[in-house]
Amino acid sequence: MNKSFFVAAVSLAAVINATATAQTGEAVAVKQPGAVGLAQSVNATATITAIDKAKRTVTVKSEQGKEVTVVAGPEVKNFNQLKVGDTVDIQYAEALMLELKKGGGKPVARVEEKAGASAKAGQKPAGMQGRKVTVVGDVINVDAATQTVTLRGPNRTVDLKVRDPEQFKLIAKGDQIEATYVEAAAVSVKSKAKK
Repeated sequence: MNKSFFVAAVSLAAVINATATAQTGEAVAVKQPGAVGLAQSVNATATITAIDKAKRTVTVKSEQGKEVTVVAGPEVKNFNQLKVGDTVDIQYAEALMLELKKGGGKPVARVEEKAGASAKAGQKPAGMQGRKVTVVGDVINVDAATQTVTLRGPNRTVDLKVRDPEQFKLIAKGDQIEATYVEAAAVSVKSKAKK
């Protein structure tokens, strides 16, 4: 799947998530000494209600009746396979993990990795796209009075409020925090059921 299809899929998932009350999804939190994380997923289904082949736009309606129009760039394979009444299934997941690295030693950096796949020629449009971003920052200050940690990363310095006193006690100047963010989206289209 290419970037424009991925953006359209994520945008569609966000609209469905914002308007839906019945879509399936879940959130999971993880906490252990020196590490915290949160992951969530959204699964949504929509039906194609209109297609403008000249403008390469597709209008879909969520199960809750909300409509949104997305643009499929020229890189989207098999656009001509789409039909009004087809079902679009969207799965979106994201996770963030923060991990304390006692004593530091890792390079302060931001690394991004991407992967993806798309349907073969002649198949219904489908694809998946994933991204992983890892950022390592140095702890340059710890303020016990405000339970704030100052981190200097590769591009900027930020102050983070640590709300958990037990986690705050573990952090010292000279340590590092490694943040890993992962997101993935998968979109598939199923033909309208024949009567």
